[in-house]
Amino acid sequence: MLKVLSVFGTRPEAIKMAPVLAALAAMPETFDSRVCVTAQHRGMLDQTLRLFGVVPDYDLDVMTANQTPSQVAAAVLLKLEPILKAEHFDWLLVQGDTTTTAVAALAAFHAQVKVAHVEAGLRTYDLGQPFPEELNRRVVSLIADLNFAATVDAQKNLLREGVDPRRIVITGNPVIDALRQMLRLPMPADIKALLDGGSGNGSAAKPKLVLVTAHRRENFGRPLANICAALKTIAREKEVHIVFAVHENPNVRGPVREILAGVRRLTLTGPLDYLSVVHLANAAHIIVTDSGGLQEEGPSLGKPVLVMRNVTERREAIAEGVARIVGTETETIVRQISRLLLDEEAYLSMSKRVDLYGDGKAGEKIARSLASHELKMVEPRGIEPLTS
Repeated sequence: MLKVLSVFGTRPEAIKMAPVLAALAAMPETFDSRVCVTAQHRGMLDQTLRLFGVVPDYDLDVMTANQTPSQVAAAVLLKLEPILKAEHFDWLLVQGDTTTTAVAALAAFHAQVKVAHVEAGLRTYDLGQPFPEELNRRVVSLIADLNFAATVDAQKNLLREGVDPRRIVITGNPVIDALRQMLRLPMPADIKALLDGGSGNGSAAKPKLVLVTAHRRENFGRPLANICAALKTIAREKEVHIVFAVHENPNVRGPVREILAGVRRLTLTGPLDYLSVVHLANAAHIIVTDSGGLQEEGPSLGKPVLVMRNVTERREAIAEGVARIVGTETETIVRQISRLLLDEEAYLSMSKRVDLYGDGKAGEKIARSLASHELKMVEPRGIEPLTS
């Protein structure tokens, strides 16, 4: 039996780890599966744990007001070390590219516990975008004994960096597993009421829904103000209903509510649970976001995705033509949203349903791969000596 500790701390990690945890639990003869949450994001994490019925075995509870990545890293290292020392796990499983992910992998390395990385190989090759995620995922790739890449593109990134191909398994992304699970559940009553309410302008025709999320650290300040200005322009000029799910980070919540509160045809919500986000995305005409998850989910739902970033590590959707990078300049965002609202041909070209990031069975593939993997068959990792 393999003793596995899954460590995560934010809502996106919890969403993508939930199908993996379910697959591990379905193999009790193979896995002694434990869950450790860091609570890097407390409220949004707990919301997701309840939704998927995940009960942690360990809760590090590291979140503090206005925390910095360094503070999170220090707290996770300090609190995770005694657990790893006492329990003697065979594997530590992490997901994605958060501070929790990188630091948990480092703690496992220190404790000589093997590391498996879910959603390995994402790259922008720009350490500032996204910050600090690009560095985090590269650090984990140096540590990981087993890399679960969602796509061939991610696999190629790892191979390009010298990762042994026997340490890479293409599994798809478990976010598609989670998405399909949520679509089988009924729409929450408050989301149905929100959609039925529309823009509140008394029109018989239901306006087109534009779902917006924005939370990236590199978009704090002027970029976020530009985004808000663009949304205000669209809400004033077009027959739309914009729903902006506002992140609880004060660097997001404060400016968004200051600029957009009270704007007609625009609804600001607090952080929504994943079930609500999925049903809103499925009902949306357009998704406008800087989120990684929605870039993966949008194509599976057949929804055009406008990416409010300068670069993206999810190039498959860009190459397929179902997502487009629009940056954070107000005029560009307005122009690209308007194009999809007014140009039917442009909209149809981006609204085709394609499963670029998995078949909904990633969790099972990850569990089976972990069960069958024999690291003793792979030569010890090392650094090639410099030659003269």
